[in-house]
This record gives sequence, C-alpha cells and structure tokens, in this order.
Amino acid sequence: MCSIQFIRDRLWFQNPCCQSVASDSAAQNEEPVRRWKRKKRKEETKRVVVSNLPFEGNRWKENPNRHYGGNKIKTTRYSLLSFIPKNVYEQLHRFANVYFVAIAALNFVPVVNAFEPGISVIPVCVIMAITAIKDAWEDFRRFKLDKEINRMDCLVYSRSKKAYVEKCWKDVHVGDFVQLQCNEIIPADILLLYSSDQNGICHLETASLDGETNLKQRQVVKGFSNQNAEFNPELFQNIIVCEKPNNDLNQFKGYMEQPDLTRIGFNRDSLLLRGCTVRNTEAAVGIVIYAGHETKAMLNNSGPRYKRSKIERRMNVDMLFCVGLLFVMCLVGAVGHGIWNGHFLEPPLYIVPDVNGNYLAPALAGFYMFLTMIILLQILIPISLYVSIELVKLGQVFFIHNDIDLYDEEEDLPIQCRALNITEDLGQIQYIFSDKTGTLTENKMVFRRCTIDGKEFSHQENAKRLETYKDLDSDSEDWTKHFSLPSSRGGETATLTRMTTKPLRRSQSARAHFQGHVRHRSLGRCGSSRSQVAFSSTIEKNVIPDNRLLMKVRNASCQLDSLAPFMSAKTTSSITDFFLALALCNTVVVSTATDPRQRVTTPPLIKPSGISLERIHQLFQRLKLASLTSSFTSAQSASGTGDSLSTESTRVCAGSEEKNYFPTLSCSTLTDYDSFQEDSMIREEASGASLQEVCETDTEGSSQPEFCYEAESPDEAALVHAARAYQFTLVSRTADQVAVRLPEGTLLTFDLLYTLGFDSNRKRMSVVVRHPLTKEIIVYTKGADSVIMDLLEDPARATMTMEKRMRKVRAQTQKHLDWYARDGLRTLCIAKKVLTEDDFQKWTNFRLEAETAIENREELLMDTAQHLETKLTLLGATGIEDRLQDGVPDTIAAFREAGIQIWVLTGDKQETAVNIAYSCKLLDQRDTVFTINTESKETCESLLDITLEEVQKAQDISRTMWNIWGIKLPFSWSSAATPNPAVGLVVDGSTLNTIFQGQLEHKFLELAKYSRSVLCCRCTPLQKSMVVKLVRSHLKVMTLAIGDGANDVSMIQAADVGIGISGQEGMQAVMASDFAISRFKHLKKLVLVHGHWCYSRLAKMVIYFFYKNVAYVNLLFWYQFFCAFSGASMIDYWQMIFFNLFFTSVPPILSGVLDKDISAETLLSLPELYKSGRNSEIYKPLTFCVAILEAFYQSLICFFVPYLVHYDSDIGVFTFGNTVNTVSLLTILLHQALEFKTWTLFYWVSIIGSIVLYFVFSTIYNAACVVCNHPTNPYWIMETQFSHPSFYLICLITPTVALLPRYLILTLRGSFQVSPILKAQHLDKLPQEQREQEIKKWKLRKQATSTEATAPSNELTQPVANVSLSIFDQMDAGTSLPGNGGHQNLWPPKQDILGRWMPDTESNDYTKRWTEEEDGAASFFSTEASLGPRMASKPFSGFLPSDGESSGRRSHRRSVSAVTL
Repeated sequence: MCSIQFIRDRLWFQNPCCQSVASDSAAQNEEPVRRWKRKKRKEETKRVVVSNLPFEGNRWKENPNRHYGGNKIKTTRYSLLSFIPKNVYEQLHRFANVYFVAIAALNFVPVVNAFEPGISVIPVCVIMAITAIKDAWEDFRRFKLDKEINRMDCLVYSRSKKAYVEKCWKDVHVGDFVQLQCNEIIPADILLLYSSDQNGICHLETASLDGETNLKQRQVVKGFSNQNAEFNPELFQNIIVCEKPNNDLNQFKGYMEQPDLTRIGFNRDSLLLRGCTVRNTEAAVGIVIYAGHETKAMLNNSGPRYKRSKIERRMNVDMLFCVGLLFVMCLVGAVGHGIWNGHFLEPPLYIVPDVNGNYLAPALAGFYMFLTMIILLQILIPISLYVSIELVKLGQVFFIHNDIDLYDEEEDLPIQCRALNITEDLGQIQYIFSDKTGTLTENKMVFRRCTIDGKEFSHQENAKRLETYKDLDSDSEDWTKHFSLPSSRGGETATLTRMTTKPLRRSQSARAHFQGHVRHRSLGRCGSSRSQVAFSSTIEKNVIPDNRLLMKVRNASCQLDSLAPFMSAKTTSSITDFFLALALCNTVVVSTATDPRQRVTTPPLIKPSGISLERIHQLFQRLKLASLTSSFTSAQSASGTGDSLSTESTRVCAGSEEKNYFPTLSCSTLTDYDSFQEDSMIREEASGASLQEVCETDTEGSSQPEFCYEAESPDEAALVHAARAYQFTLVSRTADQVAVRLPEGTLLTFDLLYTLGFDSNRKRMSVVVRHPLTKEIIVYTKGADSVIMDLLEDPARATMTMEKRMRKVRAQTQKHLDWYARDGLRTLCIAKKVLTEDDFQKWTNFRLEAETAIENREELLMDTAQHLETKLTLLGATGIEDRLQDGVPDTIAAFREAGIQIWVLTGDKQETAVNIAYSCKLLDQRDTVFTINTESKETCESLLDITLEEVQKAQDISRTMWNIWGIKLPFSWSSAATPNPAVGLVVDGSTLNTIFQGQLEHKFLELAKYSRSVLCCRCTPLQKSMVVKLVRSHLKVMTLAIGDGANDVSMIQAADVGIGISGQEGMQAVMASDFAISRFKHLKKLVLVHGHWCYSRLAKMVIYFFYKNVAYVNLLFWYQFFCAFSGASMIDYWQMIFFNLFFTSVPPILSGVLDKDISAETLLSLPELYKSGRNSEIYKPLTFCVAILEAFYQSLICFFVPYLVHYDSDIGVFTFGNTVNTVSLLTILLHQALEFKTWTLFYWVSIIGSIVLYFVFSTIYNAACVVCNHPTNPYWIMETQFSHPSFYLICLITPTVALLPRYLILTLRGSFQVSPILKAQHLDKLPQEQREQEIKKWKLRKQATSTEATAPSNELTQPVANVSLSIFDQMDAGTSLPGNGGHQNLWPPKQDILGRWMPDTESNDYTKRWTEEEDGAASFFSTEASLGPRMASKPFSGFLPSDGESSGRRSHRRSVSAVTL
C-alpha cells in the first residue's frame, strides 16, 4: 500500500528523491501529451482536451489546454484606454459624422474658412460626445454584469488538496474537473463523467438557453466509469476529442480515447451547457470542454441585431438630395462670385491680395468660394437629426416596454424590445407571416378523441368540458374556495389552498440574482402563481373518459383480474396495448406534488383500504343508491372477502380532483352498455350528492401520492394524462424500468431496454420494453400518421382472415384521421411490434456498433432506428387539440381591416392547418379557396396559369359589371352583377419546392397578390425563410414574421420586423427577434397602436428637421445676393450653432416621443386607420418635396419682410441678421406647434421655453460679447431691438404671413377632403359615449359598403360550393365531413352520403348525435343544386361542375394535383 502511494506521489508530484521512480512517473505523465501531439495534425479541425491535473503548478506551460480560452467573459466593447479612439472610429462609420468632421477640418484652411475654426468644431463634437456618453453608459452596465458573473463560485478539483475547492468562474479552465450540486448553475460546457444517480442520469433545466421549463436528461459517457464507485479525477488518463466550438445547441459529438487506444463515442446527451441548472441530481462531476466565450451559450448570445428601418433608408435618399441641393447652392454662389467680381475693371477694395500683391485667378477664386459656401451652408444637412432620432426611439421603446396592456400577468412577462432602431417599421407593415402552433394556438395539447382497432371514440363529455372550461391554476384562490377535500386525519376539512412551501419557479433560473462570492443555486421566485411543472395546466391534465371506451377498458380489466390471460396469451388486447403505449412511449419524468424536484424511481406502496363492506353498504344507502343494491350484493358474494371498493384513483398534481371511474365491482355488472351508462350516471349523482363522504372514504382508504409528470413536449404530457384518465397510471421511470399501474390495481414494471427519441427526420419515437408477465420484447411506436402508415406490416403476407381485418382497421383508422384533421386536431398514430429474442439480439449488436462508431455515427444510429421500426401493427390513433389563443380571431380580423395581408407558414398537415385557418378567421366560409398540391413543374405551372386566369377574369368581370360609360350603377339595377370574390390560397411544402426550383415565383406571387390570405402547409424552416425573402424582395413590401419555436428563427430573421413569442417551445425565437411578446393578441396593439404612433411621430419629426434646416440655411443663401457672394453671414455663428442644438431641438423630440394624433381606443376600434402608415402617407417623396418647397417659401418671407422694412436704412449687418434670425425662429417653432395634435403641459413648456431661452441667451450674449467677432461685434444688439416698435411688428407679421398658406391648407383639407385620420381626430374630441356611437355608425357604414361590394345579388348570399377540378379523372372521390370539435368546418356534407362515413355499428349513439347536428345539410345542398345551372356567368365558372355531385363527393385526401375552390 505504501509503495502504491509512493508511486502515485511520484506520478503526480515527481519528487526527486528517487530518480528511477520519477522517470517512470514522468513517462506516464508524458504519455497523454505524446498521444496528443501525434494527433495534433490529424485533428486540426477538432478540439483535443486532456486533464489539467498532471500540469497543475509549475508545469502549466506544458499543458496543451493552455491555448484554449479561459472562462472569464467580457461582453464590453471598450476599455479605459480604447474607448475614445474606438468610439470615434465607430461613429465615423456614419456618413453624416464624416461629412461634418470634414467640414470642420476644411474650416481650418485660411483661404476658405467662413467662421472661427475652433467654433466650427463645436457642433460635431457635441453630437459625437452625446453618442459617446450613451455608449459608455451601456458599456458600463455590461461591465458590472460581467463582473458579477465572473465572481460566481463553483467547486473545482485540486490535486494538491485532493478535494474540490471553491473557485471563481473566471478561474475555471478547459480540462478542469467541476463538481455540480442540485439547483446549481453550470459555469462552463462540461462533459458529464459522473452522476449521483444510480443510472448515470443528470437532469437539467435549460430555461436560460431555450426557455423550456421541462427537464432534460443528460447521460454519463457510456462505458466510461462504474457509477457504483466514487469518481476519482486523479485516475482520469483519457484524451477527449470533440468538435470545435460552435453555436449549435443541438449538435455535439466526439470520442474519448482510453490509454489502451480504445475509443468511446459520445454526443450532446453527455454535454452540460453553461447557464443551465442541475435539477433532481444530488451531485455530478464533469470535465470542462468549452469555457468562456467558446461555450455554446456565449456563441449564441449575439445581442440585439442592427436593422435599418424603412424611414432610415428613405432618409438616406433625401439626405443625398440635400447634398445635391447644397452642391447647387454652392455652385450658384461660386458662379455668382465670379460674375460679380468680373464686372469690376479693377479688383474691389474688399478683395485682399496675397503678400506679393497678386490676386487669385477668377476660376481659382470661384473654387475657393465654392468651398467657403459649403462651410457656410453646412447646416443644410441636419447633423442633430441622428441624435434626435436615437433619443426619440429610446423614448418610444420605453413607453412600449411599460405598456401594461402588453404585459402578461400569468407568465410575468412584459414585452421585450431587443432592436431599438426599427420601432417605426411597426407602423408600416404590409405582410405578416405567422407560425401556427404556439403562435396562433396555445401549444397546450388537450386530449380530444382517439380511435382504437378501427373503432372511433369521440369523447363527447370531454368536448363539452373544454367548450366551457376556464383554465384556472391549481393554486388560484378563486378556484380553491369552491372545493374542499377532506383531510385524512380525523375527518377535518382540508381546503385546497396554496402550498405553504412556495413552489419553485424553474423558468426563473436564468434570472438568478448574483451576489458576492457565494455559490449560487437557482431556486426560482417564491410566491409565483405559475405552474411549477411544464405542460401541467389543469385543462391539460383533466380528461373525462368516453363511456363506451371506459366500458371496454373495464371489461378488459375484469378479464385480467386473475392475470391468467397474461400467462396464457401471447399478446394482450388492443385496448390494453394502446394505453400501455401511451404510458410507456415517452420520456416523461415522474415526480410527486410534495417533492416535485425528485424523481419517482420506485413505485409507491398503496395502503389497502380498511373499509368494511357493511360500511360501504350503509354509505350507498345513505346516498339513495337502491338500484345498486343487487349488483353490490352479487359483488360481495363473488369476492367472499372484504375487498376494497376504493379504486386506485390517483389525483393529478396540485390536488386537482379526479373522479373514480373504476369501482371494484363484479364483472357481471358490465355485460351491457346501457347498464354501464346507468351505472355511470348514478355514480355521478352520488358524487354530486355527497362529495364530502365519498372523498372521505377514498382518502381514508388509500394513501397514494399525487404524481406530477414533467414532459419534454406538450403532446407527451397530454397522452400520459389521457392514459391516466383510464387508470393506466405511469407510476415511476428510471433508465432501466418503467412502472405502470393498471385499472384493476396491478402494478407492472417493464424493463426499458431502449428508447429511440423523436427527431424531425423520422417524425416518430419508440421504446423497446420487456413485458414483466409474458416476457415478450415489445416495440411501442408513436409518430406522424404520414410516416407510421408506411411502416405498417403488409397485410398481403398475413392469413386471409387477418388480411381482411388489417385492411379494415387501417382504412377505418385513416378515415378517422381525416376527420380529426378536418377538426383541426393534431394526429398521432400508435403502433407496436413484438420481437423474438434472436431478432432483438441481432438488432442490439447493430445498435451497439452504431453507438460506439466514431465516423458517421448519426447516420448509423438513424439506420438502426429505421431497421427496428418496420412491420408494425397498428393499434390506433389520437386526436389532440391545440387550442386557439385568446383574441387570435379578433386580432386577425383587425389586421384585415388594416389592409395587412396575412400568411400562415406551418409545418402541420394541410387539413389541420386549413381548419385552424377557418377558426381564427384567416379564411372565411364565403372565400374561394384554391388548394394546389403537386410535385410536377409542368402541372404546377398549368395550375398557376389556370387559377391566375380565372382570378383575373373574375376581377375584370367584377369591375366591368359595376361601371357603364363611367356611370356607377346602383346595386338593385343589375341582377347579373358579380361580386369581387375573396380568394384564399393553400399550398404545401412539395408545391413550394416545385415553385422555387421551377422558377415559378413570379406566377405564384401574382396569384398571391389577388389572395385574401395564403396558407403554406408542411413547410420546413428553410422554406419559411425563402417565402418571406421572396415576398419582401420581389414585391418590395414591409414584412413582419412572428413565431415561437426554433423552426421559426430563419423566418424571423428574414423579415423586416421579427416578433418572437416566449411560449412553450423555447426562447430561440425570442433571442432571434426584434420584439418579444407572450401572446399573439398583444401584436394587435403593438402594431396598430404603437406602430402607428411611432411611425407618425418619427416621420413628422424627420420631415420637420429637413424643413427647418432648409428654411434656416436659405436665409444665408438669400443674403449672398446682397453681399457679392462673398460667403459672409449676417447671423452670429454662436446663434447659428445654438439654433439647431438648443433653440429648436426640444419641441420635435417631445413630439416624436409623446405626440398622439389619435387615441389608442380609436386606433383599436378602427383598424383601417393603420392604412396611412401602411401606405407611408406621412413620409414619402411627395411630402418631402412639399416640405422643401414650404421651407423655401417661408425663408423668402422671413428674409425679405425684414429686408423691405429696413430698406434704405442704416442698420448694421448683425442688427438685420438678428431680426431675420428671430422671425425665422418664431416661424419654425410655430410651424411645429401646428403639428402638435394633443397639447399638453410638456408641449407648452417646450415651445414657450425655447422662445424664452432664445431671448435670454441672446440678451446675455449680446451684452457680454464686446470683442467676440472683431471688427463687427454683436454687442447690445438685442437690447437695442427691444427698444424699437418695428421689431415687434416684424415679429408679429412675418410668422403670420409665412404660416398662412399652411394654415389655410390644413383648414381646407379638414373641410373638403376629410381623410379617415382627420375623422378619427374629430371623434377623439367628442365625449366618450358619443364617440362610441359614432364609431359604431362608422363600422355600420363600412359594413354596408362591404356587403354591397361582396354580395350584390340575393342569389349569392348562400356560400359558394366547394368543388374540385381533378387533373386526373381516376382520382378517388369522397366526402369532406366536418367533425364536431370546437373549430369551424369547411362545408356541410350531403346527408345521403353520411352513411358511408359513419363509424362502425358500435358507434350508434355517436352517429345519432352527429346526424342530429347536421340536420340542415339537405337544405344547403338543395340550394347548391339550384345554383348549378347559373354558375357559368359567375366568377370561377370554369371550375364549377354542371351539377352539385362533385361537391358532395370531394376527396379530402391529398391528390397528386388539384385546384380546390
């Protein structure tokens, strides 16, 4: 033992006391280094990591890891030394700053200077200083945050102390061993080598990276170490080879080479990412792979993106116009200077020769005068405009961020403004591209319907519950006051109130407060009302079983009571397999409500009930259940012992109540469905009669814990809760076993052999389990119906009887899937497969080879999964509803009124997306919907041509019918008039591929322009971005993209404005967005109100800045005609500087931040007001030119009125200039006052304050400036002006004459041509009640006009029939039936065809209900048939059949090529 310790000491410390041992230990230490050097050239594209322990201390310079970056982060852009040069360099990237710096430098040239050189630098220095102060403040905030994070502590292994010691995050390096504890934040990207969990599992919360509140599982590197032994970092001798640092959160692979040169592969399942939080794991140890800025989290943290807004792009063009105007004015000055001086035979006295007595040549003198004029007229380019725009946008962002209507109280999330420079683009949106799942819908998956073995179960009771359901949190006081459950102690009543132990809010881990040198753990925020478990809202957990299916499950439970069927039969029933698949085929983590952070690894023991049968009999008599006496007696005699009546009823998490659907009665009571219905009804009455006693019986009889299910996706959670509703309860899950409790109370523990997770390529997941009773190896698979149906076993290989049955089950299931899709439900198919021992062993060997492979590992794993998931047996399918978010239909309807085109780009199947589109009012029942599905370029081109021709023909017919010789006819005069039809377009992903690859984009866009809305289904993320780029670049429109998932990131980045929804799919969309909201309905106010305000404010401010600069600089230009074009100025230069910086800057900035032309209530009530911004009516070339012309006119008035008043007088130059400067200031400020729409105290203070500031400054400056501008000094000028009455008269008359045309135009525009904006401004001035009445009248008038335009004929008031034009006659035809879900349906079916689509004979009650709901179908089709002969003269007549037959036999399945109307 001593020798071993001695060798170990020599190995690590290399003590010189024994040279022989030291040489051996040195050789062992150098072995990893030599192997690392051998691989250096070969692994140039990869990262090689070794342990730091052999190089601790003096040998750090020999560590190959020393070249990798440390863990210290620095997000600041500057340091104390680099701030000034770097910030100046960055600001000089802006053209305006370069221009003004060049002008200031030019003024230092003595030949061309127009002002004092030092004074000319002041404006540009002030502007750049303001920007620099803002940048410095932002950088200082980043510095403080970096300092707090770098000083956080973690446990790092020290070789010298042979223990884990605390170190700051900044001191962690690649190759260090870090120990993590529960609820601790991970300091770097770490490869997991040890976990305290016996199965080598470490649970992570990744909310800081992707916002997902569910837990992720990470696995120790397979085959690396024995988890039963404590991990010793000193024994680690392996070399880690992995990929270079990258920002892909979902990709990581590499291998670990052991001393014997064997390799062990690993992937992202073994990587712990920086910023995540360890959950449900006492301790975990790993080696640092990436640190600091090389971690995936930091590589993804790009910060706010810079985008150029539309106004900024327009402003740059106008800036070039101003440069051209400046060039023209300077050229006029130069030419005028030459002409003026050319009239003299001898040089005039004011032209000073050089030292040699020579005069400049006329051409050179003209060139110098050109440069002088540039310096003099430089303020034509508004230098203060850029700073003013930044200040205004900061103010706009502040008010948007603090809007209480955009705050989500439930999620505790305000709106996030990540891009600070495109707020005005929100007011110019023309196209909105939206995702569906999680954006238009809640992404709360609610189990709705299912089909098992070809039999459909509609769950009508569950549907009724969802229609009237209000989603209340389990800790809501309003909910808890209505229910009280008995306590198990002494009959005391225990009210379901908030837990005394505050629930942990795991989503808050990213917001942990960092303080000092304390090791931080993310404990969440106490007192939060948010659910502590992802996808576990009450509406998702509570599922009411279907009565018919419940009866079948109970019958199956009775058959399994003695477990004999399990021992004798090779397979269980389809129903049992179906619900076992729902409970087993997932990655759900099971925990308890009392301890939601700890996984349930062993099934809890159920205490048997001690209630006697006599007590139960008395209870039933007290509840007046006389009808159950006989069945209860038979149950008593059949059992013979005191069996418990109480069921294994497990309440869902947070104490929500679940009914007992499985009383342990005799199977003789379950022989017919009627008796079962009666039994269920009686039990419901019983539960309603005395809930207190029934609950007391249940709680006294069992002590089963309350389970919480933490799933990675809402679909998984919904299916597990559905299985639990039928008492197939998932009890516990480990890496090796899954325990499920069956309805009869039997606990089955399945050996979990393999889990093949879901991925977007396979679109399915599978688990391989060993049945505990039959010992069969079973593969349970669930996935998309389009994939599973192709993997089913070929019926032709089965026997005749089985073939017929399999084909029937498959056909019936497909029919039910079509129903679900038309109801807007998300569909999943459930299947199974039984493996023999030999087949499983062969596949296991294949899988192990793939897992240990180094090259092409992902492809090999995919091949093994596809090899296993074949020849499946179909069990059934599920229909899950993704409910629409609140306010989505109203929001979309408002956008339509605003003239915004809405496209939905989704990856869902076509039928589901179409029905959601009808539900959210994206499509209307009266719309003509074209559906194009094709993979052929020729067919796609033909369909686009035909459809486009018909649409254009309809548009032409609509226009010509309403106009005869230029006279618009009344509606009643023309019975043959045709409406201007609303068109909808539906395409799928394959069609989009054909359009992009076949260069059919222009035809597609031409058709889309005629469409009211466009729906693109089965889209990939790349296709989404391509569609957005296509519309934005080809149509030259403003686009907005909104989504909530990682698949929407490319679409969000491609749009002009990207909106991310912080929903249940993570934060990837938020991190890539410009604005982040929590609900789709918030987009309504963000766009229609804040977008309108931001655009109108900023557009008016930009135009105003151009106007006032042109108006002011023209005063100097007009003066050149009276001073021999000498470049002289009649206004003091300090007055000119302060004119733009102080005297006229505050009012436009306040207007840009605070001015409201229309109130928020009116903008929301009248969305059509948004069209002014959508059409860029405020800031466009015409309005800019009008502003420039107005500036020229007002400058003429402001110059020549004082000039004519003082004509032939002896006043000085500065006296005249002071008068001109004063009247121009008053004119420009009063011009701004005319632009104010809502006068507030701030506006009064800004206008009056600016005027007072000007006079105060001028008075003090003129009194103090004795020799400021030698030889002509502006001394005592303002004081002298105050003593002349003519000065006051000029200040009164000049602004009035200058502003009179503008005032008259505004008055006439409000009297004769009243725009909707002016009407709305008038409405805002009315009392609230009167305003509401006027708004209602406005809407009624618009609705009446809309009705006349879309329905000019009584015969077209009925919906246009949906028919299809099939390119191939051999195409199957069927009926498009609606379901009975919550969404609107496409079209009612013909009643005489209903029989062909009815479920099997066991669904008679469902058939009756369905038929009763569709009683009005016959009248519709009689109307449709009567319309047939007259359709030839109506729009799209080429697509309509001669009779109504095809509309009743339309196939809803995807055909090869079809255009559906």
